Amino acid sequence: MSDTTPVDETTDETVEDRGSNRSHRPDSQAFKDFITSQWGPRPELGITPGRAVPFTAGRRARLSARFAGARLVLPAGPLKQRSNDTDYRFRPHSAFAHLTGLGTDQEPDAVLVLHPVAEGEGDPGADGTGSNHHAVLYVRPLAPRDTEEFYADSRYGEFWVGARPSLDDVTTLTGIEARHVDELREALAKDVGADGVQVLVVTEADDEIAALVEAIRTEAGTQETASDESLAEAASELRLVKDELEIELMRTAVDRTIEGFEAVVRVLPRAVGHRRGERVIETTFDAHARLEGNAVGYETIAAAGEHATTLHWITNDGEVRSGEMVLLDGGVEIDELYTADVTRTLPVDGEYTDVQRKIYTAVLDAADAAFAVARPGARFRDVHAAAMEVIAARLEEWGLLPVPAAEALTPEGQQHRRWMVHGTSHHLGLDVHDCAQARREMYLDGVLEPGMVFTIEPGLYFKADDLAVPEEYRGIGVRIEDDVLVTADGNENLSAALPRRPEDVEAWMARLRG
Repeated sequence: MSDTTPVDETTDETVEDRGSNRSHRPDSQAFKDFITSQWGPRPELGITPGRAVPFTAGRRARLSARFAGARLVLPAGPLKQRSNDTDYRFRPHSAFAHLTGLGTDQEPDAVLVLHPVAEGEGDPGADGTGSNHHAVLYVRPLAPRDTEEFYADSRYGEFWVGARPSLDDVTTLTGIEARHVDELREALAKDVGADGVQVLVVTEADDEIAALVEAIRTEAGTQETASDESLAEAASELRLVKDELEIELMRTAVDRTIEGFEAVVRVLPRAVGHRRGERVIETTFDAHARLEGNAVGYETIAAAGEHATTLHWITNDGEVRSGEMVLLDGGVEIDELYTADVTRTLPVDGEYTDVQRKIYTAVLDAADAAFAVARPGARFRDVHAAAMEVIAARLEEWGLLPVPAAEALTPEGQQHRRWMVHGTSHHLGLDVHDCAQARREMYLDGVLEPGMVFTIEPGLYFKADDLAVPEEYRGIGVRIEDDVLVTADGNENLSAALPRRPEDVEAWMARLRG
């Protein structure tokens, strides 16, 4: 293959290499000899087995049961370029995090591989029964101090990013055998062929690993690309019902999020006085998320006034005005990468006007109707349907619907959706929109089970130029969103500590603002 990288003809330097022109690294042998010598022993990282180890073993065993005989490849993903030679903070792919228990910025370029073994002779699951696979975690371990990587590699070198865990450290932390990522290609290619091992990969996690798997298939004369989707689907469906540890982590994420909302209420007076008051709200919440967790689980929506009618308003550069409301949609992602997703629509001055209260109460009633049907045995779609019945009824009462509510609720109608075009619920967990690759019959048409966690978030949005509504409604957007755990006999509102009723919101705000 010819090298097509652009070259500066005056210097023989590739355009790609010019990114390093901002600095000069010494490369004399004397420098290399000196920088790789006279180092004391590295301090121990103090790594102990993670508390997720027995849970991730059970998750891998359940995945193994669906793919006996196949080699399963689940990459963490690479570092992603932000600009030029700087990268975004790393976050592993959610399927990788779920099956390894690794979070925060662990571990770029790592790949979890489930190697097929004889049925029942693989790694034990939570119940001690052998699975159909042996898991190996291929990682880039700590480099020795006599290597160039130690001092010169700005992505992985100890001088630049700190000491990385050793292979033994990774094994201790995850309970999974760890091997050097340089062994990955040979391991993936072993016994692959038309009559041999089938290799499946989560393609969206890492383009290079997906290309490597495809190259191995081509060399072996076999193609399984259609089945790759089944692996992504299975890994996603594995998260539909949360285990005991996941539910505990979701509670923590919600609790930290509620604290963030409290911090925002305290700074609302400062937001009113700032030309970018929405940014005061956003940065207050985001700073809390970074201090008390890993980050925000998604870009915070801090939408004041008419901006609240834009469903995903994340520009957050507007003013916060007295007499209006602010819609705050935020979630703290904790170090284990589970995130909450909560919304409240707050009166800037601490009290709702009559019109604001009227619209807010309609949305609250819709949410309550959704809660009433969110119980084992119901279908996921029933939650949305219950909320929509209330929304359509209120709009009919207010004289806004061009047809009766019953007609609007038919598939051929849907006129009420003009003022709420989004769905009422989505699954929640490692991703804010979790389990997104699950099959329709498992998600939208799925039956609710204890351990499922999802949002309930109806809303009403009347844009400032909406001539189909009275002028007093225009520019008002309201959403109320809570995080819900399905229990054996009903549901639990995980975010119930954050007031929902308008009078309770007002009392809560008054207390926080002294």
